[in-house]
Amino acid sequence: MSNIAGTIAEMKKMLANLERWVDKGVEHATAKKFEPSVLLNSRLVPDQYPLTRQIQAACDAAKFGAARVAGKTPPAHPDTETTVDELKTRIRAVVEYLGSFSAADYAGADKVVVELPWMPGKALAAHDYLNELATPNFYFHITTAYAILRHNGVELGKQDYIGSLNLRDK
Repeated sequence: MSNIAGTIAEMKKMLANLERWVDKGVEHATAKKFEPSVLLNSRLVPDQYPLTRQIQAACDAAKFGAARVAGKTPPAHPDTETTVDELKTRIRAVVEYLGSFSAADYAGADKVVVELPWMPGKALAAHDYLNELATPNFYFHITTAYAILRHNGVELGKQDYIGSLNLRDK
């Protein structure tokens, strides 16, 4: 598996972990007798995105990373989710999209240049885009989503963050 395919596979895994964290958030809200939407609107500090937008941004970073490095156009998501179910549907859609890529999709990545729409006239080589922007951006939003849930008392630990491991016998 190429480094790119491995990075995208890890993003896919982390998004699946994110869906489980959201489920734990709903369980927490139910047990404490408050609406899960309280969590969706929570943020760590006033000038940072709330949980809903953190989830959307993590999904975007993953799908943009996979698509742009492969020279493809990612699917559009209009950021209209307001409920847990809508957010989980978005997470699943992006996980499915990431699953549609194979190492062959990245075979020509060394020749791909990724234009940066918010910086007209600027671009990055695909590997630089993935390593310097898409991956750190993804982990920023996924970790912030985790932190928002933890900050609100959702019982999540390191194993929830890391998720499954490909363990094998010696």
